[in-house]
Amino acid sequence: MRIRDLSILLGIIGIILMMVVPVNKHVMDVLLIINISLAMMILLVSMNTQEALQFSIFPSMLLITTLFRLALNVSTTRNILAHADAGDVVATFGEFVAQGNIVVGFVVFLILVVVQFIVITKGSERVAEVAARFTLDAMPGKQMSIDADLNAGMINETQARERRSKIEREADFYGAMDGASKFVKGDAIASIIILIINLLGGLIIGVIYHNMDIPEAARTFTKLSIGDGLVSQIPALLISTAAGLIVTRANSESNLAADITGQLFAYPKLMYIVAGTIALLGIITPIGVVSTFPIAGLFAFAGYRMQKNLNQKQVEEEEAEEQQQIEEVRSPESVISLLQVDPIEFEFGYGLIPLADTQQGGDLLDRIILIRRQCALELGVVVPVIRIRDNIQLKPNEYIIKIKGNMVARGELLLNHYLAMSPGFDDDSISGIETVEPAFGLPAIWIDEPTKERAELSGYTVVDPPSVVATHLTEIIKRHAHELIGRQETKALVENVKESYPALVDELIPNVLTIGDLQKVLAKLLKEKISVRDLVTIMETLADYGSYTKDPDILTEYVRQALSRQITQQFASAGDALKVITVGPSLEKKIAESVQQTDQGSYLALDPSSSQMIFHKLNEQIGKAVQSGQQPVILTSPTIRMYLRQLLERTLQDIPVLSYSELEPNVEIQSMGVVNL
Repeated sequence: MRIRDLSILLGIIGIILMMVVPVNKHVMDVLLIINISLAMMILLVSMNTQEALQFSIFPSMLLITTLFRLALNVSTTRNILAHADAGDVVATFGEFVAQGNIVVGFVVFLILVVVQFIVITKGSERVAEVAARFTLDAMPGKQMSIDADLNAGMINETQARERRSKIEREADFYGAMDGASKFVKGDAIASIIILIINLLGGLIIGVIYHNMDIPEAARTFTKLSIGDGLVSQIPALLISTAAGLIVTRANSESNLAADITGQLFAYPKLMYIVAGTIALLGIITPIGVVSTFPIAGLFAFAGYRMQKNLNQKQVEEEEAEEQQQIEEVRSPESVISLLQVDPIEFEFGYGLIPLADTQQGGDLLDRIILIRRQCALELGVVVPVIRIRDNIQLKPNEYIIKIKGNMVARGELLLNHYLAMSPGFDDDSISGIETVEPAFGLPAIWIDEPTKERAELSGYTVVDPPSVVATHLTEIIKRHAHELIGRQETKALVENVKESYPALVDELIPNVLTIGDLQKVLAKLLKEKISVRDLVTIMETLADYGSYTKDPDILTEYVRQALSRQITQQFASAGDALKVITVGPSLEKKIAESVQQTDQGSYLALDPSSSQMIFHKLNEQIGKAVQSGQQPVILTSPTIRMYLRQLLERTLQDIPVLSYSELEPNVEIQSMGVVNL
């Protein structure tokens, strides 16, 4: 057995022996000082713990200190009654605290007992009882949470075992505190009984055995009894206060002092209100400014200092955060964050920083918000957040647009110039830097401010650099919208529809089609620039035909036919005839004969010479349509539309391919040419 363990055992045995073995009054003085010191130590430890389990031995300490205090009471009572002398400590407390007035000392003793017994101990007992009950009730839920974290891989077996042990120890602690509070209550009652015994027994023994007269016996033994009561009640009050602190402390990252100063004085401006109220109290009441102004000044100064410290702390936190970010970049774990790919990125050279800097008048961020709104209205999809950053590797006036980390477009701007596009005939008086409009590839020139007005009068289309960027970014998003809609984005759209049409969603997903099947259909529509905003009609159509086929190409054709009104309005202006390039019977027959059916679906297997001939014929007709100023649209039968679209997907991606079933019956169709083989 180690010396530490042996000393604790001997100490507890010594406490018990004190109750039956007489103790010298000088030894009693030392033991009484040790009692006060131990009580103060317990109070300070309880104030510096961050959670109750850090002082889990407290219930046992409460029993030991209570037993020690009662043993001291028995020993001092023995010395008081036997020798009318209990040592210097008891005498000092009886004289100094009572200030020579027995009644004052007795009242102080009663107040201490009442405060300890009714206020602190009663409250601590109730808090410990409720905490023990709530802790036991919460144990099953906490155990399930630990098991869930363990199954999810968030913690390992060792951590789970530690957390379970902590929950069990917490329940045991509050249960023990609920019972240990009874020790303090019993100690307070015993102190009152011991005081009465000392008073009455001392009066009798002083008169009979010490040959004192009644006034002298009453004065002597009352002073000693009160001194004994005070010297035991002060440590008892400290320990009961510690018990109250332990059971009322919530888990925190700091000790009691830090929590009080950090939370009570967290609002410096309130200190000024307190200071003003106290100062006003001294002015308008008879209290006077002498008593109130120093306190008001102290509060005002404290508020000023706290505000200054808060500002300094905020600056330090910002610097620490920046330093932490630098350290995270240097750490090996920071590589994980680099694996994240942004859906859309806009990078620009340092010369274009004023576009995004609001302090320099840049409105690029506001334009991007409008772009996302426009795409939501036109395409029916929510465009992801566009990451904007500068790139020193680019030319000063250059910018690039990335989709999922890959560059898909680039352009160059001159901030102090305007982009002018010719109306079809050039004006020799309009000169500038020749360039190409980035969104549509049209020839254009950069002109300066003085030339802008003259170019507008000449019929040129003149736009500023931010508008050039916004137009280019909008077109890129529309062109690649099918890449930006994944299963997660599709699920978000479905959840939005479910709020108004729960029956439709419940029927379609997952009974008929999965989220992945729906996403494929939406992506195919967006790839041909067909809006999916009318998602209810799309899902209704898929619910009707999804039980017959799972082929996304065929399902897309059904959806396109259901969206015939939308498609007609998209390509045919109101009141005008839809001018199209018609696919002739020979070409339709050739494509239909080249369709191959497999288990995975159907595809077009056309020989290279036939493909080359089809491209040549179509390009010839498309060239004629463009020369006449018309938007070329190819019209074919429903059976071969998707196969013709597959054939033209790489070379003529921007040319719409429609079928007769996708147009409204009342629309006028005017053929500009027929493509035959």
